Amino acid sequence: MAKGYRCPMPVKQVDLADAPGLTSVHVNRVLRDMRAPNLVTLRGKTLVIEARDELLKAAEFDPTYLHMEKRAVD
Repeated sequence: MAKGYRCPMPVKQVDLADAPGLTSVHVNRVLRDMRAPNLVTLRGKTLVIEARDELLKAAEFDPTYLHMEKRAVD
């Protein structure tokens, strides 16, 4: 929903981790794992999704979860 797959990310990793109750070490490792294959980059205080489709696959995202696509009828 962000333009150009970019959004402001003006929070520190420790604050990002605190919101869902994760450790900053875990968040750091997850971000590292997303940056290594160039799925996302952090440019200053901006998060850039570099490879949307690959990121969706890595996250095992189901678009029907948010009703973004209709679920196939069995």
